[in-house]
Amino acid sequence: MACAAVAPLAAAAWPWNARAQAYSPLVEDLVIQQVPGAPIYFALGHPGVPSAANGGHTSNAGFVVTDAGVVVFDTLGTPSLGLALLRKIRAITDKPVKHVVLSHYHADHIYGLQAFRDETDANIVAHAKALDYTAAGNTDDEAGEPRLAQRREALAPWVNADTRIVLPGIVFRVAAEIRMGAHQFQLVYAGPAHSMSDLMMFVLPERVLFAGDIVQNGRIPFMASAAVNTLNWLAGLQEVASLQPAFIIPGHGKTATGAAEAISFTNTYIRFVRRAMGEAVAQWTEFDAAYKSTDWGPYKEMPAFGASNRGNAYRVFLEIEAETLAAGDATKTPQ
Repeated sequence: MACAAVAPLAAAAWPWNARAQAYSPLVEDLVIQQVPGAPIYFALGHPGVPSAANGGHTSNAGFVVTDAGVVVFDTLGTPSLGLALLRKIRAITDKPVKHVVLSHYHADHIYGLQAFRDETDANIVAHAKALDYTAAGNTDDEAGEPRLAQRREALAPWVNADTRIVLPGIVFRVAAEIRMGAHQFQLVYAGPAHSMSDLMMFVLPERVLFAGDIVQNGRIPFMASAAVNTLNWLAGLQEVASLQPAFIIPGHGKTATGAAEAISFTNTYIRFVRRAMGEAVAQWTEFDAAYKSTDWGPYKEMPAFGASNRGNAYRVFLEIEAETLAAGDATKTPQ
């Protein structure tokens, strides 16, 4: 795999049975589905936001069984879910988990990583920006320690005092490739978009794309983070289309068999918010007035609207203000 490496993290020497007993049981069984005709599997989360009702299971994850071992993409939103995913893998194959690839460092995709760190010798792979997740001075809305404190309250007992953040042991900056048996895994950096560390994993020869949160099919995406860059996000969606995948597993929401179907909702929503907030900025309208006057009808009944939409609109409002100021500065004639 061509990527810049850092020292692997040490795995805790905890026995399997003790670890299994330490995790709280799931709200419901983790359901694994298979990509038709391929050794590629996935689990779909609930479409809303993490809560006690869904046990924190809102994101998607998956894995590929190759001749040389297993490659996992994302590990779900609690240690209990991560352990359940690992058990499902072991029920399907006795091949070892060799690599765990993280689409980005947000809580709903990485807390299950703890089970993989403790119970396997897998390489943990992410974009280099993931290393900033717990860095001192990180003021992102999704910074590691503040988010963990929030989830310990919101998702107890599944996220608790024993839950810890596991950072990657292998990172890359532009692109990387993993070869396992007859399979090739292309890791493509698509950020900063939804987060600073967004990446997608394209599996060949099947042409299956694990898109991470660049694609959120049928759910209001979270765009309220300071790291969000919607122009890059739109470019990432176009990159999804250019890959011409045969099957797409998004970070949230339902799978799709074509790029146009998969990216349509996220693409249309981002453009809708940018258009509404862009008009407000151009007319010097204050955000509250702009938000109230916007017809959110097409999205009001969508999952996560109440939790995310206003924050999304405000972040995009600020983003377009910054773009407008930057464009104005660029047109000034030097004195």
